[in-house]
Amino acid sequence: MQNRILYILLGLVVVILVGRASVFTVGEGDLAIKSTGGDIIDADYAPGLHFKIPLVNEVTKFDRRIVTHQYTQERFLTSEQEQLVVDFYIKWRIGDLRKYYLATGGVEDVANARLGETIKDSIKTVVTQRTLQQVITAERAAFTDATMKSASPAAERLGVDLVDVRITKIDLPPQVRDSVFDRMRATFKAQAAKLRAEGVEVSETTRAEADKEQTEILADAARQAGQIRGEGDAAASQIYAKSYSKNAEFYSFYRSLESYRDAIGTQSDVLVVAPDGAYFKYFKQPQAQK
Repeated sequence: MQNRILYILLGLVVVILVGRASVFTVGEGDLAIKSTGGDIIDADYAPGLHFKIPLVNEVTKFDRRIVTHQYTQERFLTSEQEQLVVDFYIKWRIGDLRKYYLATGGVEDVANARLGETIKDSIKTVVTQRTLQQVITAERAAFTDATMKSASPAAERLGVDLVDVRITKIDLPPQVRDSVFDRMRATFKAQAAKLRAEGVEVSETTRAEADKEQTEILADAARQAGQIRGEGDAAASQIYAKSYSKNAEFYSFYRSLESYRDAIGTQSDVLVVAPDGAYFKYFKQPQAQK
C-alpha cells in the first residue's frame, strides 16, 4: 500500500515536471524563439503562455526593448584628409527575430559589433564628402539623417531596426588641433571681412536711395505747398474783389482801419507823419463818410 502511494506521488511529480517543461511564458517586454537542434521552428510568439516539447524544443528569449551602445575615439578622414576623432552612440531594437537570430546567433555583443562597423562605414561616407569646416559647422540633425539613411539597409539585413544615431563629440587629434584651428580662424576672419564689406556696401546704397527719396519727397512737398499757397492767394483775391465790389467805400475804410492798427496801434516809439497826407483822409473828413 505504501509503495503504491509512493508510485502515485512519484508519478504526480513526473507529471508536474513534464508539464512545467512543456510550457513557457513570453512577457510583454520579451521576444521568444523556439528551435530544435539549431533549426528555428517558430519566432512569432505573442505575450502569454505557450507549449513546447520537453528535451526536444529549445526556447530562447530576447529583450524587445531599445538597446543603446556607445562608441568612442573612432577616427575618420575628411575630404581634405584631415583626421577627426568622433564619439557616437546608436539605439536599436530587434525588428525581425528570425533574421537577428540567424545573423548574430542571438548574441547582443555580436549585433553591437556588426552594427558599429556599419555605422562607422556610414559616418565615413558622410565625412569624406565634406570638408572639416562643413563637418564641424553642419547641423547635427542633417548629419544624423545622412548616416541613418546610409546605415538602415545594412541594419535591416541584421534583423534590427535602427532607432537613432547620435554624434556626441567631434574632436581633432592633439598633434594637428592647433594648426587646424589657426586655419579655421583665418578662414572665418576672411569670411567676416567679406560680409562686413558687403554690409557697408549695402548700407551706403540704402542710405543713398533714402537720401534720394527724401529729396524727391521734399521737392514734391514744396511744389504742392506752392500750388496750395497760390490757390489760397487766388481765392483770397477773389474774396477781396467780391467784397470791394459790394461796397467799395466801406471796404476802403475797413482796410484803412486795419492799416492804422498795424502801423500805429502797436508802436511803442514816437511816429512822426504829416497829418494832411492821403493816408489820414478818414481822420480829416469823417463827415464825408455819412
